[in-house]
Amino acid sequence: MRTTFDFSPLYRSSIGFDRMLNALEAASRVETVDNWPPYDIARTGGDDYRITMAVAGFSPDELAITQERTVLTVTGRKAGEDKGEYLHRGIAERSFRRRFQLADHVRVTGAELLNGLLTIDLRREIPQEMKPRRIEIAPAKALPKSQPQQVETGKQAA
Repeated sequence: MRTTFDFSPLYRSSIGFDRMLNALEAASRVETVDNWPPYDIARTGGDDYRITMAVAGFSPDELAITQERTVLTVTGRKAGEDKGEYLHRGIAERSFRRRFQLADHVRVTGAELLNGLLTIDLRREIPQEMKPRRIEIAPAKALPKSQPQQVETGKQAA
């Protein structure tokens, strides 16, 4: 049983959380479950990640990896249908499209296909202006001494 949440009240009362609310809304949408091709996601360092997909039977020309903002898409399309007569066909060679939602500032650093495993390396790189920085505190400068102003009294009215 899946429950759908209505996030519209949060849109009315929050400012600057649009991306987070959109991600929650997208995650709550019911999508068909397709678990092919199988994949692993591993953290290989503090800000480094690796996605490994089992794509046996696909050549590098039949695979495409694209990153559009925060969505990484891996697509596999077989070039031609093998018309041979099979008694049993257990190796899945169907086309696929697998999408991964990435956090901000995560980018693909490399991809490799070896022994039927597609390995995609990712790194989170926070821009310099967004990293915490230390702000120096300058000593206060002494204010110049000012002489008190005298207020002249005007002539008194008769």
